[in-house]
Amino acid sequence: MDNKKHLNVRFYEILGKLFYTIAATDGVVEPVEFNKLKELVRSKWLEVDDSEDNFHTDAAFQIEIVFDWLHEQNNLDSNKLFNDFVAYKKEQSHFFTPKINKLIIKTGHEIANSFSGKNKSELILLAKLDMELKKHNS
Repeated sequence: MDNKKHLNVRFYEILGKLFYTIAATDGVVEPVEFNKLKELVRSKWLEVDDSEDNFHTDAAFQIEIVFDWLHEQNNLDSNKLFNDFVAYKKEQSHFFTPKINKLIIKTGHEIANSFSGKNKSELILLAKLDMELKKHNS
């Protein structure tokens, strides 16, 4: 992407929560969903900016780390995780550019499609996400 912005580790952690929420909204996270996420982190999210975590690793890997951690914890509180995303978006709205929003939606849809297509709960959550990303925070 042109004009790479410096996002932060917290931004990517929140995205990990969001993408886990999408994968887990039907009550189960399939390995193919996590594999799709890893593929998208490497092919799309690493290009977003050059932020690093405390270990000098690309901060975008926090998406995978948080997703995997939530899965290990069997944390299926989708409402809380989605609300964490919404609260963060309100606090840091400047990170949510049209390009970033488009990539968030694309990633969400690809995760949901990766296992037997989108089910009703995933469609509802993706619609909520789309509406949230279209809101302009003041």
